[in-house]
Amino acid sequence: MIFARVTGSVVCTQKDEKLVGCKLLLVQPVDPGGADRGNPLVAVDAVGAGSGELVLLVQGSSARQTSRTQGNPVDAVIFAIVDTVEQGGKILFRKSEQRV
Repeated sequence: MIFARVTGSVVCTQKDEKLVGCKLLLVQPVDPGGADRGNPLVAVDAVGAGSGELVLLVQGSSARQTSRTQGNPVDAVIFAIVDTVEQGGKILFRKSEQRV
């Protein structure tokens, strides 16, 4: 599982028929504190995430195990929207305090 921040959307007028109706989002992997890690990715949104939200995503074969992506040609899927991240008794992220 990977923390990522939604940074934009991706629109494709031509795509595999199994992906018709799937919302594609541009996400930037981040560490638990919110600092960028690695390169941006395109992921299928299985949970209705919005711009600026902190999400969890999976890649590879795990990305094809949600009800929205099962059997589809998908390599990354957003499967959760993060509410709180706590580490060692310290709150690193709380959605209610998020600034977009």
